[in-house]
Amino acid sequence: MLKKLITCGLLVLSPLATADSLLLDGLDVASASSHSRPVRGTNMERVQADFGAPTSQQAAVGEPPISRWDYPNFTVYFEYDLVIHAVVNQ
Repeated sequence: MLKKLITCGLLVLSPLATADSLLLDGLDVASASSHSRPVRGTNMERVQADFGAPTSQQAAVGEPPISRWDYPNFTVYFEYDLVIHAVVNQ
């Protein structure tokens, strides 16, 4: 009896469980991921050796100290002297 109730419930509710597709116009995931940028854990010295001097540097703030280096195509965030994130500029 319980199996029949569960089966009937699933049959009745299944049309309500439809999925939607989210389309993002103008978002090119392939090109965003193809930009070369520093990876997590790289130190500042290595970033500068690999990518050159940044166009601007923001001083460290907070505890732990978080600083930012800006490059033409990406921005790098550091905790102490290690990369924690690098994002492609829009």
